[in-house]
Amino acid sequence: MTPTKIRNEKLAAKIIKNLERRHIKGYYCPTAKDAVNLVSTLIADGSSVTWGGSMTIRDMGIPAALHARESLTVYDRDLAADRDEAQQIYLKAFSCDYYLSSANALSEDGQIVNIDGTGNRVAAITFGPKNVIFVVGVNKVAQDVEAALKRARSTSAPINTARFDIDTPCKIDGVCHNCNSADCICNYIHVLRNSPKGKHQVVIVGENLGY
Repeated sequence: MTPTKIRNEKLAAKIIKNLERRHIKGYYCPTAKDAVNLVSTLIADGSSVTWGGSMTIRDMGIPAALHARESLTVYDRDLAADRDEAQQIYLKAFSCDYYLSSANALSEDGQIVNIDGTGNRVAAITFGPKNVIFVVGVNKVAQDVEAALKRARSTSAPINTARFDIDTPCKIDGVCHNCNSADCICNYIHVLRNSPKGKHQVVIVGENLGY
């Protein structure tokens, strides 16, 4: 095992203990492939499932794995015919059995930070789905909540503005300006510090995933 793999495993073990104090079940997978298999096993046959606009979820191949399970009802907004149909899928998230998401940052003490432009993702994380599963690469681990918020605002947001090609100051120079732009994607800042009734689970992956 390489030094990096040893470090990732030990870091994940520490975070998982801290997640448990927050009533959040944590798992560690060394590779994205392992994580895809684990996430699939966490979703019961006959369930309904959807996910937010996560590059981590997409790039890992989780949607394809879920579509391959005929017993699941999968709501995939990437397959929507138009914006109206996509909007209906956003709304279905609140009545799904499982909602999948990544995170913009995960603090070492187990707090999960996300920012959102429209609010659909942080809303579903907070209320509605019976179960929420986060899949988070080790590159998104931050020392504390303050560092996690800085990562979300200064790393994730500028990259995503470039991905969406929207007009914000951070797209121009890659630096957060704490702006009030009409296209701002930091309209909602969400910190999950405790899971009510244990509805949230976190899969930490020992690879760099997403933004």
